[in-house]
Amino acid sequence: MTNRDTHRVIPLMDLRPSGLAVPAAAFHADTRLAANGLIADLRGRALRDLRISVTDRCNFRCNYCMPKEIFDKDYAYLKHTDLLTFEEITRLAHVFVAHGVEKIRLTGGEPLLRKNLEQLIEQLAALRTPAGKPLDITLTTNGALLARKAQSLKDAGLKRVTVSLDGLDDAVFRSMNDVDFPVANVLAGIEAARAVGLGPIKINMVVKRGTNAQEILPMARHFKGSGMVLRFIEYMDVGATNGWRMNEVMPSAEVIALLQSELPLVPLEPSAPGETAQRWGYANAQGQHDPAAGEIGVISSVTQAFCGSCNRARLSTEGQLYLCLFAEKGYDLRSLVRGSASEADVQSAIAHIWQGRTDNYSEQRSTLPADQGAPVKRVEMSYIGG
Repeated sequence: MTNRDTHRVIPLMDLRPSGLAVPAAAFHADTRLAANGLIADLRGRALRDLRISVTDRCNFRCNYCMPKEIFDKDYAYLKHTDLLTFEEITRLAHVFVAHGVEKIRLTGGEPLLRKNLEQLIEQLAALRTPAGKPLDITLTTNGALLARKAQSLKDAGLKRVTVSLDGLDDAVFRSMNDVDFPVANVLAGIEAARAVGLGPIKINMVVKRGTNAQEILPMARHFKGSGMVLRFIEYMDVGATNGWRMNEVMPSAEVIALLQSELPLVPLEPSAPGETAQRWGYANAQGQHDPAAGEIGVISSVTQAFCGSCNRARLSTEGQLYLCLFAEKGYDLRSLVRGSASEADVQSAIAHIWQGRTDNYSEQRSTLPADQGAPVKRVEMSYIGG
């Protein structure tokens, strides 16, 4: 089996579009906005979750994210001087927290490729919400470097990790990561994370019809009762390089039906406002949730849009603020933190950007023809994280 489609047409385009200008009203005395711990967009969605990409590099070449045909040895990654420094990231994070952010997720690319990442985690772990509470600091990784880094990440203040794992069959996994990386090494990283207390651990599996759908049940069997939460993610039309087609999407409803054929499930309530995953618990003989067996989740951003409760902003590796995973452009914050902008300026800029937000791409997608591919003008997931 292969995850390659030899007939895919990958459009050539600027994968890192220039940033949008911050609204000028943010800097006018009569329209400046200060942080008050709660800002909402035009649909009433509060800002609670910040995803920070710390690198545009990755050691995998999964074709739904960084296909080798584009991200080859000649691909021009960002220069180190273009990246936000840890101090710049922390300065921006401080302002986001003042606006109500309670959770920060570090992403990439592969975030563990960023040198001395523990120093950034230490800085972020020192931040507090307006109510004086520590932040929920987490990280999404492919697990390749996790075994060697788990202890230092925990010591730096990281709370938990999410590991991307698209199958247990070694041949399928090596094919999907497209760098011949063995699944055993990722499993070793997961075990190391559990051993040092980076939990509860979440395992994310992107399901692509015709590629790894046969891994759904083996993955569920493996992680049932492990204390980890396995989540199945619909293959998404992120970016312009993965050749996305709707017929390769396996709807979450089908995933649940397949699981129910062997492993009875009961629906669970969301654990937090704006949660992207629908939760399902393994049922006992009486048809009730068995906490010892655990739960799974499904993220259905293609077939069941959750735009209405989306509370996430994304900060790219070079300091552009994106309001949606499917956005075309972001707002340039790096020029503010590297210029003469005061903290009040940055506060007002972020407030104006968020309060003008209307993004609802997944809802719009549902109106497109079923056989239509992804629009080409989309920022790459490897640039702003998942």
